[in-house]
Amino acid sequence: MSEDTEPLVRRAAKRLRGWGGVAAMAVACGLTASLTLLPLAREGSSAAAAPGTVTGAGAGAGSGVGVGVQVKADTCRNPEASLTPSTEDGPAVRAIKERGKLIVGVDQSSYRWGYRNPEKGVLEGFDIALARAVAKGVLGDENAVIFRAIPTNQRIAALDSGKVDLVVRTMTINCKRIEQVAFSTAYFQAGQQVLAPKRSDITGYDSSLRGKRVCTAEGSTAHEALEENSFGAVFKDEGDGTKDDKDLLTVPNQLDCLARLQLGEVDAVVTDNALAAGQAAQDPAVELKGEPFTKEYYGVAAKLGNDDLVRRVNHVLVGYRQGPWQAAYGQWLEKDLPGISGPPAPLYK
Repeated sequence: MSEDTEPLVRRAAKRLRGWGGVAAMAVACGLTASLTLLPLAREGSSAAAAPGTVTGAGAGAGSGVGVGVQVKADTCRNPEASLTPSTEDGPAVRAIKERGKLIVGVDQSSYRWGYRNPEKGVLEGFDIALARAVAKGVLGDENAVIFRAIPTNQRIAALDSGKVDLVVRTMTINCKRIEQVAFSTAYFQAGQQVLAPKRSDITGYDSSLRGKRVCTAEGSTAHEALEENSFGAVFKDEGDGTKDDKDLLTVPNQLDCLARLQLGEVDAVVTDNALAAGQAAQDPAVELKGEPFTKEYYGVAAKLGNDDLVRRVNHVLVGYRQGPWQAAYGQWLEKDLPGISGPPAPLYK
């Protein structure tokens, strides 16, 4: 933590004494992440870091790349359809094997999905478990992986630049994104939902949002949903996407929204219900409102053209669905997101 970051986190924690220790910790983590993850995504880092190390999304060996032909958004029908599984090595997989490490972009602040365990000092969660399974499938060792913390709005850029081989970070597959990255088959089904204080008069994704300040992550499907229908909510910062962006209503990392909510700077958050359930588990003063209003699928993302790597990930997912998925769900998600019987069935092109 930098000298500039520490006083801000202390002031936020002081303001939240009434919220309890868990919430204060969440705010501190969220504010720290918002101040530190973006520099991580821009600074260089050696690909020879120790296994399991979180580094900046900086310089790293890129994979062999071709130019894939993608379905255009206006003709897109089944964005979840991916390439058939295969164990054959192509240029992307060979580059990873030569390096000896799989570089994966992840979150380090989403409880139950990808977060740093404060007691153990290691990354844990559902997405982390999947990333390790892919590393084992490609390199034969689940520890042969370098984790790089990437903000929500830097996921695609990190793949384009070759700073990571894959992104495993609750990334929704949709028609717009399949023109930008290559996805595996879906490994989880989620939906957009509203998170707000229990005492709030907000009832869900409806007219109760009128005039309310709503926070979303930049580049998220939640933000896109509000652009289509905001119900009169205030959800854009002045100067969005410029140097004058205040990162109050639109933030680099989704967890920053929970911090804003706890500080009283926003009235609600719109995000994936899978992420929101973890945030509600962190803070007993907030809850999910209404019902999910979309159906979305998470996929492992690779750079366009790295078809051999996508096929290898899909091969790993075939076996992962047969037992390891259920074990990971039971360990990380079932308590806060119960009632899910299994992963989505794969859909191939």
